Amino acid sequence: MPLERSRVKLPKVIGHRGAAEAAPENTLAGFREARRQGAHWVEFDAKLSADNRAFLLHDDDLDRTSNGSGPARLKSWDELRTLDAGAWKSPAFTGEKLPLLAEALALFAELDLSFNLELKPCPGRAVETARLILDEVRRLWPADRPAPLISSFEIACLETARDRAPDLPRGLLLEEHPADWRDLAERLQVVSVNIWDRDVTPEWAGEIKAAGYGLLVYTVNDAARARQLLDWGVDGVFTDAPARILAAVA
Repeated sequence: MPLERSRVKLPKVIGHRGAAEAAPENTLAGFREARRQGAHWVEFDAKLSADNRAFLLHDDDLDRTSNGSGPARLKSWDELRTLDAGAWKSPAFTGEKLPLLAEALALFAELDLSFNLELKPCPGRAVETARLILDEVRRLWPADRPAPLISSFEIACLETARDRAPDLPRGLLLEEHPADWRDLAERLQVVSVNIWDRDVTPEWAGEIKAAGYGLLVYTVNDAARARQLLDWGVDGVFTDAPARILAAVA
C-alpha cells in the first residue's frame, strides 16, 4: 500500500512547468504567472549542470527553450546563467534566465506555492541527480511548509528518493500502461501514479484509486476533458493553462 498519504494533499490543478501556455516554461516568470492565474501548485523539471548545480530545464538539450545549444550536461553553471530562457516564448520575456533550484524554492515560499518536482536527469546521471537535488530540497525547503511531491520517469531516481529522502512523498510518472505499474508503485512506495492523458481510461483510473494511490494526469489544457477526468476519479491534472482549468473545475 502507498505510504505517507497524509503527507501530501493532491490539488485538482497543477500548473505545468509554471503556466507554460502564457509564459516560458520552468522559469520564475512562469511560476509567477501560474500564481497570478490562481494556481496553488506548480510542477517543474530539475537537473544538474556539469559542475553539479541544480537548475530547471526539461530537455536534455538547451536549444528549444533558450538561446543556448547542445547538451545541458556539458555546460557549467557559469555558462548556463548567461543564457536567455524567455525570448523564445515572447519578446516580453527577453532576458528571463534559467533558474537555480534554490531560486525557485525561495520564490515558492514567497508566493505560498506548493510544488511537484520532477527529477529529470541528463543521460547517465540519474542517481547523482536525485541525490544532490533531494539533499538541496531538504536543506532549503522550510520544514513547516507542506512537503513537495517528488516524481520521475526514472526508476533509479525514485529508488534513490525512497532510500535517501523517505520523508518526501513520491509520484511514479508513467507513459503508456505498463502491466507492472502496481508492482512498481509498491516497490517504490509512492503516494501517487501520474499518467499521460492519452493513456487514461475509466477502468485504469478506477484500478489506481482502488489500490489506494493518488492519481494525477498530464497534460490537460481542455476544460471539458479536465471535468471528465475528475468525474472518473482523477485527483488532479497538470495544465499549461491554470486559469482556464480552475474556472472549469472549481
